Amino acid sequence: MIMPGMSGAETFDRLRRIVPGLKVILSSSYSIEGQAQEIMDRSCNGFLKKPFHVDKLAGKIREVLGQNV
Repeated sequence: MIMPGMSGAETFDRLRRIVPGLKVILSSSYSIEGQAQEIMDRSCNGFLKKPFHVDKLAGKIREVLGQNV
């Protein structure tokens, strides 16, 4: 959500312009409400609240990729 020189929303938009259909997981220490929800509403594929354990990340990646491994 907060990065030097570019917001998370702008990063998401630029990535999707470069690679339409790219799977994106948003990760933030902020709650899903507010700016994060705005990004999710623009077809972001998943949200992971920080801090998270690697098992949660792996599960979210499987979910977004549509795998039940």
